[in-house]
Amino acid sequence: MGEFRFSWVLSGSGWATVAVADGASAHTGPVSYCTDALADLLHAVAGLYGPLSTQRVSFDLEPQEVRWVFRVSGTQVDLAIREFPDATSSFDAPDDSGALRWRTVQPRSAVGHAVVRSAQALVRQHGEAGYLERWVRHPFPMTALQDLRRLHVRDDGCSLPHDGLPSSGDA
Repeated sequence: MGEFRFSWVLSGSGWATVAVADGASAHTGPVSYCTDALADLLHAVAGLYGPLSTQRVSFDLEPQEVRWVFRVSGTQVDLAIREFPDATSSFDAPDDSGALRWRTVQPRSAVGHAVVRSAQALVRQHGEAGYLERWVRHPFPMTALQDLRRLHVRDDGCSLPHDGLPSSGDA
């Protein structure tokens, strides 16, 4: 499914490491449990299948904010990762006022597939109880993952494997 890669790895109590790459460049960074970050990301990527052209997710890095801005044009997604020095003061800041850390344009199908696969691998590795034990504040966002997977399979017509989770009626 192209060269877009995404991973979410629990790296400590209340911390994860997120990595994205597109074959030409890559970005890796920490994510804190101050927000329900994985659920927020899954909801944002699911939003790529809806009527809004822009989806945002913010990761609080205590004190920085890293904001992922997804802009949809047809079946293409422009993903820009921007960093702001202080999450408490950047809440209303325009997206382009943050320092650009990474950018890529990818097919929505590649983004959806990579995020679904990574989240499935995460819950297979840790289980829901193990995820909560390591992430501490928020349970594994199973419903958000199932919703994203359903939209991805339905709207992208993806025939690649999406195994390892209850299906809720999707492929």
